Amino acid sequence: MTLDRRHALKGLVALPMLGLALSARAEAPTTGRLVEHPQMTSAHVGPRDVTVWLPPGYDATDAGWPVLYMHDGQNLFDSARAGYGVEWGVDEHVSRLGSGGQIRMPIVVGVHNTPLRLREYVPADMIRALPADIRTDLLTLYGGAPLSDGYLRFLVEELKPFIDRTYRTRPARGDTVIMGSSMGGLISLYALMKHPEVFGSAGCLSTHWPLRIERLDDNRLERWRETVVRTWSEVIARGLPDPAAHRLYFDRGDETLDQFYAFFQSRIDTVVTATGWGPERFRSLVFPGAEHNEASWNQRLDTPLTFLLPPE
Repeated sequence: MTLDRRHALKGLVALPMLGLALSARAEAPTTGRLVEHPQMTSAHVGPRDVTVWLPPGYDATDAGWPVLYMHDGQNLFDSARAGYGVEWGVDEHVSRLGSGGQIRMPIVVGVHNTPLRLREYVPADMIRALPADIRTDLLTLYGGAPLSDGYLRFLVEELKPFIDRTYRTRPARGDTVIMGSSMGGLISLYALMKHPEVFGSAGCLSTHWPLRIERLDDNRLERWRETVVRTWSEVIARGLPDPAAHRLYFDRGDETLDQFYAFFQSRIDTVVTATGWGPERFRSLVFPGAEHNEASWNQRLDTPLTFLLPPE
């Protein structure tokens, strides 16, 4: 069985609670302003809402702004709309860091997920590379064939041109960042691999690598994990772009679902560094005590933002 937090509660009696019943509730944005684009249509994927956050000062200047694209957009700005009642507080973090000169303040584009989230966020190239039996298991869990190539075409061919036409952006690769958590981290890595001409940086928080946690006899679990990590490592090694023109950020906690990522993430970190990514362009961090939920991602959001959007 593979796991994503949004599909991981059933049958996981041995896991700690994932921190979903959290009481802290942030208010809707009080700095900057939100613009809603409901049910944007696409030739490549189904319709979805898109929320654009315009930073303080946007309306008072003719300047262009970097753009940060983020997955699971309903969880970013307003706890009343967030799927688990807790939001990332993206507007608060970006406003504070930007006003203090710690980052280049971006426009933030929150792309909402849909019921096909798993299929849209799992990298198609990585699924295709797997042996047939493992591929079949994963496709059964995800609910069908990957839709990620179409999702990325929506972002690159439809949404980004719309954003660049509608708002005062700085559209070049160096000012275009993509970020997400869990499966959203996985699709952010895939976006950097598939479209390095568009995205200059990717932030992957608590990246959800394929997992099996049930007991398997005769070392089958070890063989399964080794096959998947070796296969995906090869795909990633071939697909990573030039580090001289890109930035890549990973992190994870060590509680709840994040505790299972160490095996996979450590191997991927080795692959990235072996392909020439040094610390000025690549970070992979561990946050002790952090869980797999929006509250944890909110608490450490300053770290990826300052790495991916450094001041000029």
